[in-house]
Amino acid sequence: MSRIDIAYTALRQAILEQALEPGTKLPEDAIGSGFDMSRTLAREVLAKLQFDGLVEIKRGRSARVARPSLSEADDNFHLRRTLEGEVVRRIIEHWSPDMAKDLKAHIQEEEIAAKAGKARVSIRLAGEFHIKLAEMTGSQLLARFVTEIVNRCSLILALYGRPHSPECAVSEHSALFDAFETGD
Repeated sequence: MSRIDIAYTALRQAILEQALEPGTKLPEDAIGSGFDMSRTLAREVLAKLQFDGLVEIKRGRSARVARPSLSEADDNFHLRRTLEGEVVRRIIEHWSPDMAKDLKAHIQEEEIAAKAGKARVSIRLAGEFHIKLAEMTGSQLLARFVTEIVNRCSLILALYGRPHSPECAVSEHSALFDAFETGD
């Protein structure tokens, strides 16, 4: 794994687990020194995070963890419902034992995090569940759109949402898994 990948993964995880809150400055020099890389490489990391919708970069200013507005929040959740409806439709059409195995393993990770009281990890895993479903459709474009919208929704929930309930996410994901298994 390259230094860029390591920094990207660590920062993405910190943002999604809300260790880095919306609006937090992300100076290139601090990222560079923190991950033992040049500012140029740090800039690449920030560009990847910007592509994912997690970071905002304004000309002449430090990058910041994205801070979506309330109107963006409404739009994001509307689009997410639409995209996830398509994801579910495609999963139902192509449900397989391999998909079941992968999804069940992810739900077990969520259960472990919830039982251990690791709320931040649970938040990240709950979002990754939806991304995993989108990836299972086989559509790279759909997976990319769902990834960005889920990332943005995580930021929105950090800013405006109610506290995350790990038990609720796990039970809802388990119920969805059961529906896929039974063809319901």
